[in-house]
Amino acid sequence: MKMDGWTEYLQTTVNIHFPLFVEARFWFTPCRAGQNNAKPSETDLKGVALYLEDKPVSVCLGCDHQPVLPSQHSSLHPPLCHLQLTSHLLLLFLLRALKKRMPLQSTLSGRNSNQAVSSQWDGKSFEQLRQECLQKGVLFEDPDFPATDASLFFSQSVPVQIEWKRPREICKNPKFIVGGADRTDICQGQLGDCWLLAAIASLTLKKEALARVVPHDQDFDSGYAGIFHFQFWQHNKWLDVVVDDRLPSVRNRLIMLHSASNDEFWSALLEKAYAKVNGSYESLKGGSTMEAMEDFTGGVGEMYETKSAPDDLFTIMKKALDRGSMMGCSIDITSSAESEAKTSTGLVKGHAYSITGLEEVNFRGQKVKLIRIRNPWGQVEWNGRWSDNAREWDYVDKAEKTRILQNSTDDGEFWMEFEDFKRNYDKVEICNMSPDALEDDTKRHWEVNVFEGNWIRGSTAGGCRNYIDTFWTNPQFKLQLEDADDDDDVCSVVIALMQKNRRKLRKEGLDLETIGFAVYEAPDEEDQVGKDFFRYHPSKARSRTYINMREVSERFTLPPGKYLLVPTTFQPHQEADFLIRIFSEKKAEAIEMGTNVDADLPEPPLPSAPEDETEEEKGLRRLFEQLAGSDKAICVNELQEMLNGVLSRRREIKFDGVSLSTCHSIINLMDVDNTGKMEFQEFKVFWDKMKKWIMLFLSFDTDRSGKMSSYELRTALKAAGMNLNNQLLQLIGLRFADDNYDIDFDDYLTCIVRLENMFRVFQALDEHNRGRVRMNMMQFLLLSMNV
Repeated sequence: MKMDGWTEYLQTTVNIHFPLFVEARFWFTPCRAGQNNAKPSETDLKGVALYLEDKPVSVCLGCDHQPVLPSQHSSLHPPLCHLQLTSHLLLLFLLRALKKRMPLQSTLSGRNSNQAVSSQWDGKSFEQLRQECLQKGVLFEDPDFPATDASLFFSQSVPVQIEWKRPREICKNPKFIVGGADRTDICQGQLGDCWLLAAIASLTLKKEALARVVPHDQDFDSGYAGIFHFQFWQHNKWLDVVVDDRLPSVRNRLIMLHSASNDEFWSALLEKAYAKVNGSYESLKGGSTMEAMEDFTGGVGEMYETKSAPDDLFTIMKKALDRGSMMGCSIDITSSAESEAKTSTGLVKGHAYSITGLEEVNFRGQKVKLIRIRNPWGQVEWNGRWSDNAREWDYVDKAEKTRILQNSTDDGEFWMEFEDFKRNYDKVEICNMSPDALEDDTKRHWEVNVFEGNWIRGSTAGGCRNYIDTFWTNPQFKLQLEDADDDDDVCSVVIALMQKNRRKLRKEGLDLETIGFAVYEAPDEEDQVGKDFFRYHPSKARSRTYINMREVSERFTLPPGKYLLVPTTFQPHQEADFLIRIFSEKKAEAIEMGTNVDADLPEPPLPSAPEDETEEEKGLRRLFEQLAGSDKAICVNELQEMLNGVLSRRREIKFDGVSLSTCHSIINLMDVDNTGKMEFQEFKVFWDKMKKWIMLFLSFDTDRSGKMSSYELRTALKAAGMNLNNQLLQLIGLRFADDNYDIDFDDYLTCIVRLENMFRVFQALDEHNRGRVRMNMMQFLLLSMNV
C-alpha cells in the first residue's frame, strides 16, 4: 500500500470509501509523530477494519485505538481503490461473515502509556467538553452516564425517591477540595463499597498519585460548567473519565460517598466517575481493596495472610509504606451472615479497612510496634489496647503521643498493637508502585511484557490442569529469561494475571471467574504445545491458588531458560478477557504461542485414465453418470444426492446428511473452470481429499457419536495441513460448535472445505510468497462470495 502524500494521519483514523457501502478504516501508530514532515508508512500501520453499511464485518489487528465514526472528523479521503491484506486478515474477514458472535480480540501491547485517553463515546476531552458548555452557557449533562435509575442499579428498583442534584443545589458555596484532600473526606454512604473507600483513603496519603487520579484543574468557581474529570488505570492504559456533577441525594443529602464537610465534593464525584467506568453504582458493591488501589496507580498487588505471614511482616509493611505503596486489610467471614458483623472489640468482619501508618514507640522501657487503621465508615473503632483513649498512651512520651495521635477523635481511625492486629485481621493487601520485593532493600529497574487475550468456550477456554483434555487449548505464552539478576544466578519474575471488565458484566449475570496460571519449562517449538506435553511434564511454578479475584499475582525466582505460561480459568468453558503483565529485572523476550497462520497443501494429483481407475472409482463413475446430464457434470443438488447416497453406506460415520451449503462450498473449491458444476475428474480429486478428511474426523470421534470436540479442531486442522491462530479458532468454534462444544460431520466438512478454498485462493494470488496479496474491491468481493 503506498502512503506517499498522506499527511497528518498519525493518531487518526483514515476512512477510505468504496462502492457498495464497503469501507476500510486504518489506524496508525504515533511512533514517528515527532519527526518533521513525518508521513505514515506501511510500518506505521497498526490495524485495519472493514465495514459494510457502517457495520463492522472484520477486526483491526493489533490496534489500540477505538474506531471513529465518519461524522466525527473531516480527514481527506485519498482516492485509493486497492487493499493489501495478509492471509490472517483475509481469513478473519471471510470467517467473520459466518460468525455467531464476535469475541474480543487478543492483542500484544507494550509498556503502558502515561498519557490518559478520553473514555467518552465521541472521544472529546474534558477541556473540549467544558469549553463547549461555557460557550453555550449550559451545564454539562453526561450522555454516557445519565442521571437515571439505570446508573444506580441494574438488579433492583430504586428503593426511595432519589433526586439527582448538583452541589450548588445542595449548599450555597460548594468546593471541590477544602483544605487539601485527606482521609477524613471519605465517609461511606448507602453503597457497600467499603473496599473502594479504603483504597481512596490510602490514595490521599500519596500526594503524587492523588494528583493524577484527582486533577486539581477543576472547581466550582471560574470555569465551572458542571463537568469534572478523574483518571483511572484500566487494563494497561490510563483513562480520563468525565462526569457531570449531578449526584444522587435524598432530602438534600448525599446518599453515596460523601465528605465529613457538607461543602466538599471531590470524593463524591470520584465515586461517581468510578461507578461510570464500571457501569453503575451497584456494580461497586463488594470487592477487594487491591482492585481499586491498582486502578489508582497501575501498581502491582501482593497479598499476605497474617496467620502465615513472614516473621518480618511489620518490616515489610513499613517498607511498603515508605516506598509509597497503598495498603488495606480485612477480617475473613465464614458465612454471609457474618458480613459487616461488629465484634465486641469494635472491629467489623468482612469489611475493608485501609492501613495508614506504622510506628514503633517506647513503652515501659521496650519498643512496641503499632499500626494505624481506618474504617471508611468514619466511625466504629477498635476499643482494645492502644485505642484512642486506652491507658497505654499514658506511658508514652507526651510529645511522641501528640505526634502520633494528632488530636485523635471518633473518626474511624485508630491504633492497634501489631500483634493484636495479626490476631484479629486475616488479610493484608499491598499495592506496590513497582514490582520491587518488599523483603529486601534492593531497588531494581523492571522490564515488562504485556499481553491481552481471552478464554472463549469451545476453543480457548480449557480450564485448569485438572481437565487435561482441554487444558492445552488455553492461550500459551513463551517467556525467555536469558540473563540472571545482577546479584544472583536466578531471574526475578513477577507474573500478574487480571480478568477484565467483570464488574460491567454483572448486569448480564456474570461475575468474577476463578483464575490462576501455571509455568512450565518450554520446549523449543513455537507452535501451541499439545496435550501430551502437559500430561508428562510437571509445572515449575504456579499461582498459589485459583481464586475469584480480579487479579492473581505471584513472585518467582527462576533459573535462566525458556518458560511456558498458561493462564486459565478453573473450570473449562468459562469465558473472560484477560491481561497478563510479566515483570522481569532483565529484559525478557515474550511471545504468544500458536500465532502462525499458514497452510501446507499438496498439489492435487493429475486425473487418471478410465482404464486405471480402481473398483471404488468405477462405482463412483457409474453413480456420477446416472446423476449427470448431457454436460457430464453435476450441480449442487446432484452433488448433495450423490454424497448422501455414498456416505450413508459407511456405517462408521454417523450424521444426518451433507447440507446444501456444504455442497456449495465443495463445488466452489473444486470448480476450476467456473461452470458452477463439478465434472467427474474434479469429483475424483475431491473424493481423495474426502477420504482423508473422513479418517481424520473418525480419529477424533472416539465414541462414534458423529461429533468431535471443538477443542480438538486445532489438531485436526493441523493434520490436514492448516495452522490457525487462537483468534481464528475462536471464530470457527463459535460458528460451528454446538452447546456441548461438539462439531458434527457436516459442519466439520464445511469448515475444512472453506478453509482449504480460502488458503488455495490466497496462495494463488500471493505470487511472491510474502504473506499478503493485492486486490481491488471487485476481486475481493468475488472471493468472499465464492467461499
